[in-house]
Amino acid sequence: QVQLVESGGGLVQAGGSLRLSCATSGITFSMYAMGWYRQGPGKERELVASISKEGFTHYPDSMKGRFTISRDNAKSTVYLQRSSLEPEDTAVYYCNAYYLGRNHWGKGTLVTVSP
Repeated sequence: QVQLVESGGGLVQAGGSLRLSCATSGITFSMYAMGWYRQGPGKERELVASISKEGFTHYPDSMKGRFTISRDNAKSTVYLQRSSLEPEDTAVYYCNAYYLGRNHWGKGTLVTVSP
């Protein structure tokens, strides 16, 4: 059974930092591209960052310089880091694993940034 479990969310003050983790099981993690998406209140889900199985990273222009994605294949875990949080970063953050049409999602972790 495939599982992606996000953790690290919570209530953070503006200017603070976060480090989200996504622990996976049931997949050959090293073969999968991994991504972080987020969905803010009243907004559509959007890509925050992705990382290929080789470790190449991609950030949409709106996210460049704000987030850092990394992976640890030995732990089958992907991470997302962000400093200088803003209230606009309030969202549910989702982990995604993709490989040859196989697309798996976590249930998300809520990050709330207070002004």
